[in-house]
Amino acid sequence: MPLLTRIRGPRDLDRLSPEQLDQLAAEIRTFLVDAVSKTGGHLGPNLGVVELTIALHRVFESPRDRVLWDTGHQSYVHKLLTGRQDFSKLKMKGGLSGYPARAESDHDVIENSHASTVLGWADGLAKANEVLKKDDHVVAVIGDGALTGGMAWEALNNIAAAKDRPLVIVVNDNERSYAPTIGGLANHLATLRTTDGYERFLAKGKDLLERTPVVGKPLYETLHGAKKGLKDFIAPQGMFEDLGLKYVGPIDGHDIDALESALQRAKRFGGPVIVHCLTEKGRGYQPALADEADRFHAVGKIHPDTGLPVSTSGLDWTSVFGEEMVKLGKEREDIVAITAAMLQPVGLDKFAKAFPERVYDVGIAEQHAAVSAAGLATGGLHPVFAVYATFLNRAFDQVLMDVALHKCGVTFVLDRAGVTGTDGASHNGMWDMSILQVVPGLRIAAPRDADQVRAQLREAVEVEDAPTVVRFSKGAVGPAVQAVGRVGGMDVLREPSAGAVRPDVLLVSVGALAPMCLEIADLLDAQGISTTVVDPRWVKPVDEALAPLAEKHRVVVTVEDNSRVGGVGSAVSQALRDAGVDVPLRDFGIPPRFLDHASRGEVMTEIGLTAPDIARQVTGLVSKLDGRYEESRAAVEPARD
Repeated sequence: MPLLTRIRGPRDLDRLSPEQLDQLAAEIRTFLVDAVSKTGGHLGPNLGVVELTIALHRVFESPRDRVLWDTGHQSYVHKLLTGRQDFSKLKMKGGLSGYPARAESDHDVIENSHASTVLGWADGLAKANEVLKKDDHVVAVIGDGALTGGMAWEALNNIAAAKDRPLVIVVNDNERSYAPTIGGLANHLATLRTTDGYERFLAKGKDLLERTPVVGKPLYETLHGAKKGLKDFIAPQGMFEDLGLKYVGPIDGHDIDALESALQRAKRFGGPVIVHCLTEKGRGYQPALADEADRFHAVGKIHPDTGLPVSTSGLDWTSVFGEEMVKLGKEREDIVAITAAMLQPVGLDKFAKAFPERVYDVGIAEQHAAVSAAGLATGGLHPVFAVYATFLNRAFDQVLMDVALHKCGVTFVLDRAGVTGTDGASHNGMWDMSILQVVPGLRIAAPRDADQVRAQLREAVEVEDAPTVVRFSKGAVGPAVQAVGRVGGMDVLREPSAGAVRPDVLLVSVGALAPMCLEIADLLDAQGISTTVVDPRWVKPVDEALAPLAEKHRVVVTVEDNSRVGGVGSAVSQALRDAGVDVPLRDFGIPPRFLDHASRGEVMTEIGLTAPDIARQVTGLVSKLDGRYEESRAAVEPARD
């Protein structure tokens, strides 16, 4: 009987021998490759933390002891060891989340899938234990990539201030976030990885010195007493200890015995301790190890033996952007690119290959990226900061006060905008068009297809006196949606049926939802409801031509893959009021709640953002207007007799 099937909770690990623990680690890796290859998910990070997770759960007593993960994509092994071994619907509706999830288990404390937050959580939990006089332990597992985030260092500054407040920080150092980790911290960790520790130096020197007559023992004691300075010379972990943090390591992150020993020492210490563990992303799976790009950080469905995709989709939004960036780079020497530790996922890898001196990976530091972009623009360049839509939320103040206030020509390219689905609440890009509406001068483009991504990216980088945003969806991009006309700066995608004196509905389509909006128009047409469909292209500011066009229709409907609260629909409504256009408006979008993980289609169906749902509601709205019209006419006509 496989050992893994006998693990129902962390305490089941206690009775296993060292040999059985090694067997369990091997079984877990086999399980992960088999399970994740069928569903897709974060494979490489989890293959790297198998022994570390086993050791953590043997030394600490979760859930009484709080074990926190940053980021949560490295928590698959944690799920397996806490009784969740059905991965058949990983990241699917009704299945396990790809991140820690409180609804799944008491062992999941925080649902963090945005990086660099865990140390702040840990600081707060440790303070709560101190106030409530609890002896529970708090353990924060943070990847070396997440340590590049400023929030991590803000937290470290506070953690180090309390010398006697217990807190264990485990640095999972695999030299990578998505791609290899870069920056000064990465260089420091690399030094720690490759330099023999002072303890080893002293251990070797002790035998020699103690055999030296007269001066040997006093000299050894002097050296040992000066170990801080010697430590900085032999193994420069002094950066952490200068902060007031006890440092243990580096530890082989695949040696369970060594890990347990280090974690036990950290557990007994009465203050904050950093345990530095060296792990190998993708360990035990050759296709992952051979993948230099990101060691199979995240994969779709793959063949487990080869690691090759089961199927390939068509052209995707990210690739379209990436290819156009290379063309722009060849045409304009002032175009530079910025990524926050996600060069390949946001499509900048080709630009980096073509123009390595014009791309900047700042690490997981979106706030810094935005401010640095402002500096680049002020210095005479045009920076393009490509980032997931959900992650730009973290840099709002910098977009507002550093970029927009200073009228800097910075282009923000937001990948994975709208409903992304399987990664759950934190990864849906459903807030950007609401948050950014309040930024003066900022302009937002929402391309509907690949042609518009290319065209609107070019329009965006021509703006030098204000920030611009180009946002697009996740996954495959559909066929081009051709315009049949133009009103102001808006594309007309469908005109009302001939003979309509005053068309019934003006349907404002935002971005990738254009095909769905055309389907809505077809359904309305079948009900005898005439419809005009327009794509504003630039949704902020609202096109001046929209209000006069709306006045020619009986109803205005907006459809967007963004929160209904403060989104494009709200902006259009305000623009109509400001223009004195009194036309009923109905806005369709994402409701103001966190969405559970499921496929994009399932999420859209659940929230009613589908063509049949919207067409049905618009039909009802037009019917009510017809009823009011008939009632008012009946009331007026008898009075005329």
